[in-house]
Amino acid sequence: MKQTNFEVIIIGGSYAGLSAAMALGRSLRKVLIIDSGLACNRQTPQSHNFITQDGVPPAKISEKAKKQVLQYKSVEFMNDLAINAEKTENGFFVFTQSGEKLLTKKIIFATGIKDLVPDTQGFKECWGISLIHCPYCHGFEFRTKKTGILANGERAFHLASLVNNLTNDLTILTTGKADFKPEQLAKLEAHRINIMETEISALEHQEGQLKNVLFTNGDQQAFDALYAGFPFIQHSYIPFSLGCELTEHGHIKVNEFQQTTIEGIYACGDNSTMMRSVAAAVASGNLAGAMTNAALTKEIF
Repeated sequence: MKQTNFEVIIIGGSYAGLSAAMALGRSLRKVLIIDSGLACNRQTPQSHNFITQDGVPPAKISEKAKKQVLQYKSVEFMNDLAINAEKTENGFFVFTQSGEKLLTKKIIFATGIKDLVPDTQGFKECWGISLIHCPYCHGFEFRTKKTGILANGERAFHLASLVNNLTNDLTILTTGKADFKPEQLAKLEAHRINIMETEISALEHQEGQLKNVLFTNGDQQAFDALYAGFPFIQHSYIPFSLGCELTEHGHIKVNEFQQTTIEGIYACGDNSTMMRSVAAAVASGNLAGAMTNAALTKEIF
C-alpha cells in the first residue's frame, strides 16, 4: 500500500465499519479500513431481523457490503491487524501487525467485542448456532421448540419474559441455587416455566446444533436451544491506550453522535452498545461516518 496518510482510519471492517466507510466514501473522504477477518458472528449460520437481508449468512452480507463500499475510490481496505495507536499534534498514528505506520486525522473503532464463552464441552461449538444470546436475532427460528435459559436472577427473569412468547416449553438452568424474588417465582410458576439448579457438565450437539444438556449428577435432558449471556471483553485494547472511557457494562462510552470521550475518536457497533445486531451495527456505523465527516468539514470550512 502506497498511501500512508488518511483523513479517517476505520479499525474493524465488519458491518459497522463498512457502514461508516460508505458514509465517508460518499463524501469523498480518504478512508482506510483495517480488518483482520475475525467477525464476532462468524460462526452464526444466518442473520435475522435486518430488513432486505433476513436469513442471509452474515459473511455474505459483509462480502456484499465490502464490494459496494470499495466502489468508492477514496476508500481502501487493508487485511491487517491494528496493534497500537498514538496521538499526534493533528491526529493519530496507527501501527499494524505487518509493520505499517499510518497517519490519520480521525479514528473510528468498529472493533466489536469478544465473548468469554466457558470452556465447558460443547459451549464454543454451539455458540451463535443453538447456544444463542438474543430472542430478536434467533428466537423465531426456535419458536415452539424445547428451550433453555442459561442464567439466574434478573437476567434469567428478563429473558424468560421475552422467550415465553416464543415457546411453551421453557426451562431456566441456573447451574446453582436459584436467585429469584418471591414475586418472580410466582410469575415463573404461573407461566409454567421450570427451574433446574443442577450444574451443567457438557452440551451434546451435532455440528453446533444442540441435542442434549448433560448435568454433573449424571442426568441429561434434550434441548433444541439455550439462551445465554456471557461476560465479554473489548476486542481491541487500543481505545483504552488512547484514553477512551468505558461504561459500567464494559462498552466504549459514546455520546449520541458516536463520539468517544477523546476528541477525534469515534466508536460504533458492538463495542459501544448493548444492542447486538447487524441492523444496530449498520445504523451506528452510518451515524459514526456522518459525524466524523461533519467534524472534518467543520475544521476546514
